[in-house]
Amino acid sequence: MPMIDVYATAGTFSDPHALARTLADTLKVIEQVPDIPMFRANTAAFVHDLPAGAISNVDGDSDYVRVQVLTNAGALDRPKQLAVVERFTDLVAEAAGDPSLKQRTWVLLTEAVEGGWGLGGHANTNEELVAAARAQLAELGAAAAAEKG
Repeated sequence: MPMIDVYATAGTFSDPHALARTLADTLKVIEQVPDIPMFRANTAAFVHDLPAGAISNVDGDSDYVRVQVLTNAGALDRPKQLAVVERFTDLVAEAAGDPSLKQRTWVLLTEAVEGGWGLGGHANTNEELVAAARAQLAELGAAAAAEKG
């Protein structure tokens, strides 16, 4: 259940909510997790508007975007890492209406340590998250079977 944080100067994106939703959905697809409520409700993006002048490189340029993606350890193998960075860079530039922003978008991939992923007041291990997902898949399957029967 990843968390995505996007930091940019206020006004960079005309529709931050749409960008947040698109990034969350894109990451869920790249991760290849089941499309179940557990993952839909807990894969989220936050767009942080920073005041003018809050970002700078060495030369004083401030037209950058920083995207940080936090996942549980091992969620993204190398092909998935490449896909996230490429797709998120494209989505940020599209949302800003500025193709040149691709050259000024930083995407940071961060993994929470085992047990360092809290959800529902509990610090989950990967094994616990997988067990919870399997349990929800079984419940949904049983509910679907009951509807048919």
